Amino acid sequence: MNVLIVGLGSIAKKHISAIKIIRPNAQFYALRFSLEANRIEGIQNIFSVSELNTIKVDFAIVSNPTFAHRETIKSLIPFNIPLFIEKPLFSEMGNGDLVNEIKKKNIKTYVACNLRFLDCLKFAKHYIEDKRVNEVNVYCGSYLPDWRPGVDYKSTYSAHKEQGGGVHIDLIHEIDYTYWLFGKPTKTFRLFSNKSTLGISAFDYANYTLDYTGFNANIVLNYFRRDAKRTLEIVLENETITVDILKNTVCNSNAKVLFKSKKTIIDTYTDQLQFFIDDVVLKNEEFNTICEAYEILKICLKND
Repeated sequence: MNVLIVGLGSIAKKHISAIKIIRPNAQFYALRFSLEANRIEGIQNIFSVSELNTIKVDFAIVSNPTFAHRETIKSLIPFNIPLFIEKPLFSEMGNGDLVNEIKKKNIKTYVACNLRFLDCLKFAKHYIEDKRVNEVNVYCGSYLPDWRPGVDYKSTYSAHKEQGGGVHIDLIHEIDYTYWLFGKPTKTFRLFSNKSTLGISAFDYANYTLDYTGFNANIVLNYFRRDAKRTLEIVLENETITVDILKNTVCNSNAKVLFKSKKTIIDTYTDQLQFFIDDVVLKNEEFNTICEAYEILKICLKND
């Protein structure tokens, strides 16, 4: 199996590690944009997409900065290879032409929102089937300076609005799994700000209310909480369940543990790529395609 990597940052290295577990004999090619780019053992550098005319690539992983996704995807369309696109899909909405072209050419796509593969969220999705939902509260707060140890957080794309950074887009996972669990809302209300002491140009706080028939979902995201918290609370007719994403557990109103798993979020990278290879690439299954991810991006960014 030959895999093309576009963007060799930390997230790409996680995907490479996962693929090596699934397909130990996989060959990796990295599209680089400088002849002086560093070489990594086991990965062959290429310097133009035209080189793909002589290399049979089974799929490509698009994991470069979000603002570059659009041009990268556009450059790969002529090769008609499956695309594994790191979230978020784009940093701006655009006019949808690229999404329509991908759909028209029937190119296989998957946008990587790995929390869909986390055990506690999968349990919650099954648990609430056929139950009346009255309210949903989603919270994700963490401290941006701790995200990348040894790196000045102000030098990262996350801190810069013009580079596609911002908590609203960085933590699109929360919007994605809300969409996955409950579907498309009828209306979306948003509030973005950067009033904290982080001193960055990107939004460090986002607050969404998603209007569904019968209930509302509230989503709060921030970059400035030092004691990290990542939870989903679902208020049902007869009980409330709380999903702790960091602990991979589900508890009810009486603090009874309904579900727990020893797996961590890191494990979802392997599960996600296993699914992508086995079900999307080999079986043509559609799951969080570029079209669905574009709808989620509208919730994240578009003004109603």
